[in-house]
Amino acid sequence: MLDYLDGLAQATSLERVWALHCDAMAGFGFDRLIYGYTRFGKPGALGDFEDAVFLSNHDAEYFNRFISQRMFLEAPILRWARDNTGACGWGALWGDPDSLTEGERRVVAFNRSMNVTAGYSISFPVPGPRSFGLISMSARPGLSQADVDVIWSRHGRSIEAMNNMAHLKIISLPQTPVRGRLSARQREVLEWVGDGKSNRDIALILGVSLPTVEKHLRLAREKLGVATTAQAVLKASFLNQIYLGSQNLTVL
Repeated sequence: MLDYLDGLAQATSLERVWALHCDAMAGFGFDRLIYGYTRFGKPGALGDFEDAVFLSNHDAEYFNRFISQRMFLEAPILRWARDNTGACGWGALWGDPDSLTEGERRVVAFNRSMNVTAGYSISFPVPGPRSFGLISMSARPGLSQADVDVIWSRHGRSIEAMNNMAHLKIISLPQTPVRGRLSARQREVLEWVGDGKSNRDIALILGVSLPTVEKHLRLAREKLGVATTAQAVLKASFLNQIYLGSQNLTVL
């Protein structure tokens, strides 16, 4: 595990973290993973999907149907995860069909048709009511839920700890808005706004015109999908696109 943790600490991109984590989980028999996280949930809902992070190594057909077509919203594990944190074996949710809604039964049937028949999911602790994070790990074909439960009895604490560490690493890294990556200048202008500077102040600091500053802020708002500059600063900070206070850091 030390090699895994060292690799995680050294990783500087979501792609590297995800590749490392998928390899580690495959070593325990979980060869297909789906991870999702949002900081922008709404009461009783997950919020705008464009504001969420989804990572997966499932094939494109499965991902498109399960995530892109929103089938996961009726998954039994999602209902469980909204009220619980920690790990849950799928047998506890799929074992009694009478306890499932019609939509949940459709999801279970779809998963079985795609050879997603056994596994575990982990609902992550979150810092506030608008945040939500979950990873579902499907066991490789040929393993039953009973087989997976044995694996979990032996290695579950390590697997859960590794997933929690991967989750914390993922949410610490920059996340690109669906509408496009902020430019370096857009990030810089937003950081100055977050530092309390007016548009005129920023124009003087950067040696550019006031209309240029206003253009950068407008483009940043569009990419972040928000109406106001204050919202843009907050959202860019949540996405780790900017780091508030960085303009005033002094190296001693």
